Amino acid sequence: MADRLDFQLLSIGLRRMGWVRFWIQAFLGVVVVAILLFSKVGTSLERNSSKVFGLGPGIAVTTLAFLVLLYSLWQGWLIVRLGRAVESDVRPSRGEASRLLKRGVFVDLFGLVLATVGYQAFAGPLFVQAASVQPGFAIGAGMGNYAITSLEILSVLGNTQVLFAHLIGLIISLWLLQRIYRTS
Repeated sequence: MADRLDFQLLSIGLRRMGWVRFWIQAFLGVVVVAILLFSKVGTSLERNSSKVFGLGPGIAVTTLAFLVLLYSLWQGWLIVRLGRAVESDVRPSRGEASRLLKRGVFVDLFGLVLATVGYQAFAGPLFVQAASVQPGFAIGAGMGNYAITSLEILSVLGNTQVLFAHLIGLIISLWLLQRIYRTS
């Protein structure tokens, strides 16, 4: 049977790691929102927006991964609440705690899958654009010369931020799940 000190240590670990997960994901989420908004505004202001043919599907899937990140943020807040509840007299069971953490694992795995699909949606068209650039000509000089724009690279970076946020959430959830089932 676990004693009071074990529950206090578990509570502190859950709260600290829940806050770490929450704030890292929140910060990366703000960066992603800024990039997605900038991409949307930048694409509408782009003179030759027909040349930017790699952004549409990639931004759409990255936006879906961001929406899953919002749910993951809520899961991080629930982990902090779980940590507070573990220290109280009315403790949640190990099964309730593990269900919450497993749901966080599945949410972050789903977000990772979406972010990876979004990354592939960016990488394919960007490769085609890079392969179509004719060496020796000024950027944008030829009719069939589709140079990769900074807006496209910024969109890829936004997708990478979503991917990293879900990876952090997954690592922390798995570590906390292991911590709950660790025997003394």
